[in-house]
Amino acid sequence: MDREYQAMNRSYGIPLLSGHLRARSGLVLLTLLTLPFSTLPLAGQATTTSDPAVVVGEFDFGKMWTFEYPPAEHFSSTYGIDASPEWFERARMAALRIPGCSASFVSPNGLMVTNHHCARGAIASVTQDGENLLDDGFYASTLEEERPIPRYYADQLLAALDVTDELEQAMAAAPGATRQEAQEGIRASLAGEYGEEALIQFVALYNGARTSAYVIRRYTDVRLVAAVELAMGFFGGDPDNFTYPRYALDYAFYRVYDEDGEPLETAHWFRWGDGVAPGDPIFMVGNPGPTNRLLTVDQLAYQRDHLVPGRKAYFESRLEALRDAYAADPAEGERLGLRNRAFSLSNSLKAYTGRLEALQNPQIMARKGAAESALSTRIEGDPEQAAELARIMDALAEVQVAKRELAPEMNALYRLGDPTYGSRALLRALNAAQLQAMTESGTRADSLEMVRDEIRSIQDHPGDLEEDLLRMRLVDLARYLGTDHPAVAAILQGRSPEGAATALLEGSVLRDQASTIEALVTGPRTVPPTDAMMALARELLPLYFRHQTRAAPLDQSEQELNADLGRLRFRVYGTRIAPDATSSPRITDGVVTGYAYNGTEAPTHTTLFGVYDRYFSHLGSSDEWNLPERWLPVPDGLDLTTALNFISTADSYGGNSGSPALTRDLEIVGLNFDRNIQGLSRDFIYLPEQGRNIMVDVRAIRHTLDVVYDADRIVLEIDTGRMAASEEEADRIRAGG
Repeated sequence: MDREYQAMNRSYGIPLLSGHLRARSGLVLLTLLTLPFSTLPLAGQATTTSDPAVVVGEFDFGKMWTFEYPPAEHFSSTYGIDASPEWFERARMAALRIPGCSASFVSPNGLMVTNHHCARGAIASVTQDGENLLDDGFYASTLEEERPIPRYYADQLLAALDVTDELEQAMAAAPGATRQEAQEGIRASLAGEYGEEALIQFVALYNGARTSAYVIRRYTDVRLVAAVELAMGFFGGDPDNFTYPRYALDYAFYRVYDEDGEPLETAHWFRWGDGVAPGDPIFMVGNPGPTNRLLTVDQLAYQRDHLVPGRKAYFESRLEALRDAYAADPAEGERLGLRNRAFSLSNSLKAYTGRLEALQNPQIMARKGAAESALSTRIEGDPEQAAELARIMDALAEVQVAKRELAPEMNALYRLGDPTYGSRALLRALNAAQLQAMTESGTRADSLEMVRDEIRSIQDHPGDLEEDLLRMRLVDLARYLGTDHPAVAAILQGRSPEGAATALLEGSVLRDQASTIEALVTGPRTVPPTDAMMALARELLPLYFRHQTRAAPLDQSEQELNADLGRLRFRVYGTRIAPDATSSPRITDGVVTGYAYNGTEAPTHTTLFGVYDRYFSHLGSSDEWNLPERWLPVPDGLDLTTALNFISTADSYGGNSGSPALTRDLEIVGLNFDRNIQGLSRDFIYLPEQGRNIMVDVRAIRHTLDVVYDADRIVLEIDTGRMAASEEEADRIRAGG
């Protein structure tokens, strides 16, 4: 369930504060310092290999096809289907993007299906006092009981348009015009065609070589209809995550309502299918998160040596702290969502472990090197293009050398002001230091009070978690910068990270929310400069901003060079190579097929029998394979031979969770929810030999809705497209044929 790519793997530039507050309310430094350092993945040195024995795969760059460049010929020739514009339109319009995941319409009445793990936050947000819908599950037996999800949305892609030429023409016609100004002109034109309510998102593809405009209809009245228990949606827990064979019932249902508060009437929806068999093709629509397949070998080598190991170490240490805190007080841990936070970190840790293994695999790096050599060979007869390629590759290699010099600081300061996985006292101190600077510079009183309010609003971590997280930050500083570094020496003062963390908290009014509030509502309404945590902030902030000053031009240079390489590669290969994923809608194809593992063969499908086998095999040893009460004993009528999960070679990634798996006729046969461990190399390269995506079979969804959850309304709707307002009405419709 690779969902944390957005929070953990996406990179952002972090602007310096310039004495004014952000226009909207929010922690000033909380937002800025939580984010990673660069606008592009960092990288380092390596040597391109040209071993003639290394063969570049046809789809090494993947099969995450875009709708503006639909792979009609590939689909038609490979699978014998009529991949017409109408076929792609049907696939596009019935698929949806929801926060962090994908979904799809499965009835003409706005009924949506997605993964349970995609709905966990929504389920928690609609849970009422005295309920535990995550553990107990939820089913709205009437339309009136469907629960509105606050601050939620579902995006439908109305059009995907390559606007590269239009942008360049607009900028050429108005010398001095910015790219943003040119985009606004296109946005206005599209709004006139599709309506002012349409969202227009500009997406850079091929590392900026092409730009597309995505026209989106956003639905904001989304309601929870049904969700299985967490124990079933995440059956097997972390031990089974990124593994196969698998036995998870990872599904939930929403419904979209229109602006009048009525169930949405839509002409675009996927009919419920009857499953697939080994050898069958599937097509999957979703929103895979950013990948790194178009990076050079030098850039990948930097990720191998610095970025990925640093992230992996960060996740390992913070995960241990969260688990310890939850174990110390499970009730408080549930209230604060520590279990979900720990899952997110564990998911990221497994993902980065797989990425590191991929980057350390000499065969994979050789394939990436061979692809670079193949590009060089393609253009060797064109001296101008060959010289351009040499310039780009040399310049990128030089950038990686400089990035390597900054890597220790990058890892030491990663997610410095993180409120979720970092010290809250440190976060208060970072903002308090900014408050002090603003006070000294004569900032307006109302702006100062806004910062005070934000600092006072920072809540405490439970128990010993605060001290553990502060200690881990100090460990990171010592590990990557060394205890002789001036800032680290000033912070530790000869103490161990453990001793320093204890002393810093004991010597600070920022150690908890109560003392912080008291300090900021009395006296000078600032934190004393002698405060221990303020001293820590004064050491870290200059280090952080100096790093940014050095890193920003390198990031900018790398971004421009990547775009140059993308343009050259696009001139040579065009759309035969799929662009890197960008969290925007894609369609991919694959085949249902098993693979060799552990000296045996992985089956294409697992069944409900496996759920009970896992339960009884692990009985009493772990909660991960426990079953909810309604599943024990085996419910009457439950057919354990029903297909539960299945696999294919479709090119999935984080963000594809909830993606519909479709047949040639665009019937839905599964929901993507994970990859196997062999598929974690897909951040960098698509290898269908062993890598598989894992899906919930629609046969298990329908069968358990009917037999286990008695959800007759949903069963009727996915079977016939007819919506019933209540269970009684569903029964009457069934009885009447």
